[in-house]
Amino acid sequence: MNDLAVKLPSRSGGATEFGEKLIKSGTNPLTRAALGELQVNLGRLCNQACHHCHVDAGPKRTEIMSWPVMERILGWARQNHIQRVDLTGGAPELNPHFRQFVDKFLDMGATVTSRCNLTVLFEPGQEDLAEWYAQRKIRLVCSLPCYSEENVDTQRGKGVFTKSIAALQKLNSLGYAHQGDLVLDLAYNPGGAFLPPSQPQLETDYKTRLKKEFAIVFSNLLSLTNLPINRFRHALERDGQLEKYEQLLQHHFNANTIPGLMCRHLVSVDWLGEVFDCDFNQMIDLALGAAPRRKLWELDGPTLKAKPVAIGNHCFGCTAGAGSSCGGTLV
Repeated sequence: MNDLAVKLPSRSGGATEFGEKLIKSGTNPLTRAALGELQVNLGRLCNQACHHCHVDAGPKRTEIMSWPVMERILGWARQNHIQRVDLTGGAPELNPHFRQFVDKFLDMGATVTSRCNLTVLFEPGQEDLAEWYAQRKIRLVCSLPCYSEENVDTQRGKGVFTKSIAALQKLNSLGYAHQGDLVLDLAYNPGGAFLPPSQPQLETDYKTRLKKEFAIVFSNLLSLTNLPINRFRHALERDGQLEKYEQLLQHHFNANTIPGLMCRHLVSVDWLGEVFDCDFNQMIDLALGAAPRRKLWELDGPTLKAKPVAIGNHCFGCTAGAGSSCGGTLV
């Protein structure tokens, strides 16, 4: 029996029901597969302050990855032959070293995904960002939590929907989602305390509505479940929905999602260079493997395989229903 899976406390206190569920389903312990991707959070500065944001990002955040930390990450990635890199934030583009960082990864032959909130394309100094992305064929995962203006503005702020539509139209004009090497994925997350609907059906609805109303096309829709941590957790507590939502996630636990969990396949790096099993663990300071905090360059990449993953009750969010990861649903 894995003590980590049973005894690690969750953020809500008490024993970890998620670990007990793993035992009952025969999937305990949760361990890492071979490392397939490096996910790097460049800081918590963002031009938006969304209600659901598990990063608690916003315009007043000061956590920004420095260039010396980036250089250490680049050195480790080169030494460990990293082929896939996922850059996130905040708005990763607001890091002053973002473009240089991306170019260094491209120089070593890695493919780069950038998680873009779309409205950052209209921030001062970012006027050429869309063209810069297209020239380098960066895969974009762009947040658009709904095809309805009311729903998007309620979740992300007044005027965000209009700017997002304009940004998508600009990306389309540059070839994104029209050319096979310019991938434009959209990310959906629920606007409240409920699970996402079927990803394939939702993608059909998105494509129909966006093309009909705005002549917008995109590559794929990624459906993400909101995890009850940080800003979203506070909103659930305020509205008296936290316990109900946590029970909903637990009730829909699906062991078939376990093989594809992102915590098994990537390493998440924060703005200081410290490592975590996933972006969600990073945001609640649950270090890689529940071990003492370490920097990425202190890790031996090949030895990560089969090591335990740090878990908590928030993990029910990624294993509920069809599952959830940075790449969308899992089953």
